[in-house]
Amino acid sequence: MALTEHPPSRLRAWMLEGLSDMGKGIQQAPHAQPEPPHEGQRWYRVMCLTGVDYFSTLGYQPGIAALAAGLLSPVATVVLVIVTLAGALPVYRRVAEESPHGEGSIAMLERLLSFWKGKLFVLALLGFAATDFLITITLSAADASTHLVENPHLTSTLHGKQMLITLILVALLGAVFLKGFLEAIGVAVALVVAYLGLNAVVVAVGLWHVLTESHLVTDWSNALTAQHGNVFAMIGVSLLVFPKLALGLSGFETGVAVMPHVQGDAGDTEDNPKGRIRDTKKLLTAAAVIMSVFLIVTSFITTVLIPANEFKSGGPANGRALAYLAHQYLGGAFGTVYDVSTIAILWFAGASAMAGLLNLMPRYLPRYGMAPHWARAVRPMVIVFTLIGFLVTWIFDANVDAQGGAYATGVLVLMSSAAIAVTIAARRAGQRRWTIGFGIVSAVLLYVTVANVVERPDGVKIGACFIAGIILVSLLSRLARAFELRVTNVELDDMAERFIRDMASRKMRFIANEPDRRDKAEYRDKIQQIREDNDIPGEDFVFVEVTVVDPSEFEADLKVRGEVLHNRYRVLTLESSSIPNALAALLLHARDSTGCIPHIYFEWTEGTPFANFLRFFLFGQGEVAPVTREVLREAEPDRPRRPRVHTG
Repeated sequence: MALTEHPPSRLRAWMLEGLSDMGKGIQQAPHAQPEPPHEGQRWYRVMCLTGVDYFSTLGYQPGIAALAAGLLSPVATVVLVIVTLAGALPVYRRVAEESPHGEGSIAMLERLLSFWKGKLFVLALLGFAATDFLITITLSAADASTHLVENPHLTSTLHGKQMLITLILVALLGAVFLKGFLEAIGVAVALVVAYLGLNAVVVAVGLWHVLTESHLVTDWSNALTAQHGNVFAMIGVSLLVFPKLALGLSGFETGVAVMPHVQGDAGDTEDNPKGRIRDTKKLLTAAAVIMSVFLIVTSFITTVLIPANEFKSGGPANGRALAYLAHQYLGGAFGTVYDVSTIAILWFAGASAMAGLLNLMPRYLPRYGMAPHWARAVRPMVIVFTLIGFLVTWIFDANVDAQGGAYATGVLVLMSSAAIAVTIAARRAGQRRWTIGFGIVSAVLLYVTVANVVERPDGVKIGACFIAGIILVSLLSRLARAFELRVTNVELDDMAERFIRDMASRKMRFIANEPDRRDKAEYRDKIQQIREDNDIPGEDFVFVEVTVVDPSEFEADLKVRGEVLHNRYRVLTLESSSIPNALAALLLHARDSTGCIPHIYFEWTEGTPFANFLRFFLFGQGEVAPVTREVLREAEPDRPRRPRVHTG
């Protein structure tokens, strides 16, 4: 069924390099080098790719915690760490085990629902994933530009240019991914090692000052006790402010999304990648432990060493508490180096989000028929996501605070869905303790999500806009591709092969039949009707019967089974998401395998054309004859080679 196309230009070949063919007949140009097999990277290198998002939150998380909890910031951070290690980490270790190909909790929940409700549910989750990942790109770039503009040595020069700087950073991130994914991992490793090393220096110096000035801890402890009274009151307040610290949980979803890039073992298979699962669990655990240690220590030293008014909006520690300490205690030179490192990792934090988008969207939308076929290629999607990043940056005026609500909402919705998915998986596996544990984590994350939405409803509004946009574009794309040949492969059993070979020696005639009782009278009457309507003699026909299984599916293989009913009538039975597509694919396969032009006979379907088209679009049925011809016309532009469709 592959069609001959004119050799594409070098630009098109470069843009579509590595495109998954999926049986669509799109070929690479002869000069385009085939993409080498992806062997993956060691888990600690991939951890650095997710770490540029996760670890970069050190650039602003201590300041957020100080604003939200005040003197209670270290205690509230400990609560965050407990939720991270005892809740989020076990959830995503289980997600890695249940969905080892990078689809994450979305694929786990997709299995619970079928037909259109399942597709719409997945599209809604993809909307929140897009919110999370795209806002990660734009928010991180905006925060990087904030650090650059607020550097004491550059404030006068760069004041008022934050929007331009943010757009440039988003464009540079897209350029890295246009160059290649391996380059992105290499940059991530260098940035993470440098950034964590510089943070370790700042933490060590900060702890030294805390230890040598013992009154600082005493003053903080006395003020904390005076303000909150006892430990239980402190824990209660920490739980109330916890939703505001939820950004410290980011990074887990991208950790699973980039899982296909983890190398694993030589004996791994697609069905059972044990090594990849094991190493991804190492990746998630190592990242969570490293980040937890840094979060606790940095929240403590920034709370004790930095005056509270410095954290307020416009203050020198607002959104850059560790950078403030770096300048304060290590001098302008080291502070500037630290700023450069922070700016670089915040800029590149969007890399893990971009990798997540490039893994998730092409896995679902083209398979649902809800994106153009080129959406499977990396480079066109990088350009699309970069342009959307420009739009989001312009809408929010490169403001970090304005994007925080949308970012937190996207992160928390995905984490809640992951917790619910693993709870259901544990229950189905009969693991009672895990079911109870994951259920508790689900309840905590749902509480945090609802609290975040109530406090910052703009986040869910922005997420809803992403969802509406994805669903609208997806449905329009599917509508535009309604007459596209969707069958990826045709397989005939021995009996079906025999029927087609036998007809090829004479004239290949099929009758499309909607199966009813399947008794002798049904087939006898159908042949009689076709003969009278089309004025043709004889009974040398093969019946074709298609059963629609899941009309919401867009692409699938086609299996054809042959049988002889009532010792006389030859019948080919097919299962497909669309009757016209299945028939068109069978006719083209019969033509290509025999060299004969097949004929197929229909009777007209009752009803209005518009109503029948909607039935075809939603349920895979409807006006079968003209739609089958239209699918054939698009798949085979050469009219003499096109199978013949007859309707009486």
